[in-house]
Amino acid sequence: MDSMFSLVGRVSVVSGAAQGLGRATALALAQQGSELVLVDRNLSGAEATATQIQSLGRQTLVAGTDVSNPESIANLFQQVDSRFGRVDFLGNIAGDGHLSKPEELTITDLNRVLQNLVVGRFAMCQEAGRRMLAQGRGSIMNIGSLASSTALGRGHIAYSMAMGAVIQMTRELSTEWSYRGVRVNCVTPAQVMNPSLEARMANDSTLEGRFLRGIPSGRLGQPNDIMGLAVLLASDASQWITGAIIPMDGGNMAMNAGGTPGHEQRSVQSFRTEYK
Repeated sequence: MDSMFSLVGRVSVVSGAAQGLGRATALALAQQGSELVLVDRNLSGAEATATQIQSLGRQTLVAGTDVSNPESIANLFQQVDSRFGRVDFLGNIAGDGHLSKPEELTITDLNRVLQNLVVGRFAMCQEAGRRMLAQGRGSIMNIGSLASSTALGRGHIAYSMAMGAVIQMTRELSTEWSYRGVRVNCVTPAQVMNPSLEARMANDSTLEGRFLRGIPSGRLGQPNDIMGLAVLLASDASQWITGAIIPMDGGNMAMNAGGTPGHEQRSVQSFRTEYK
């Protein structure tokens, strides 16, 4: 069974590898034997991830590529060709959003988000996909969001529009490429702890509680939550999984807007017992 998850001899490209979901994905793949291309504008953070991966005996290539720039992405994959000569898995993770009320969002900021999260993600898929198609196999994991499928409010309109496009891009690429051996899937996380989210919660003491009311499992996500899923999608264990939109959200999408998560129910019951 372990051989189904083996990534020995394979090469994985992971964007956003300096921290968070990107770093956790890269480490998980390395633990299963993959060589890693680590992409992040935070070069020192990517180098730190590389050092940890090299301690496992894996080879690494670190690049500070601007993943919103198709020309930079093309150059990245030329480096991958020179160093490794193949691409077996793409973890398409890095990308920035922008918070703004819809009536105040500038077209410049909207275009920047779409360039980053849609055009850049597509260019990464295209460059990796060309190489995978030529070798007759490969797997792409796009990272979307709850905002790909449901409205978040709170100024997320540009981000949500872009992430909705990522889901449809995933479906189209899967439909076009799966019969040629290239699988494309999308993971849609709920709120996963990262420095940006921590800063937002520090500025708004009510934010974490509001998030948790929509998460039946009763906790926010941690970067390591993606590790097993990334290995599954990169490996032969998921040979017949393609075009899938996979929530990683503690049950958020399964619970409709009027639902009450179990931990909230327990609180209500405790309240009733105490004050009846």
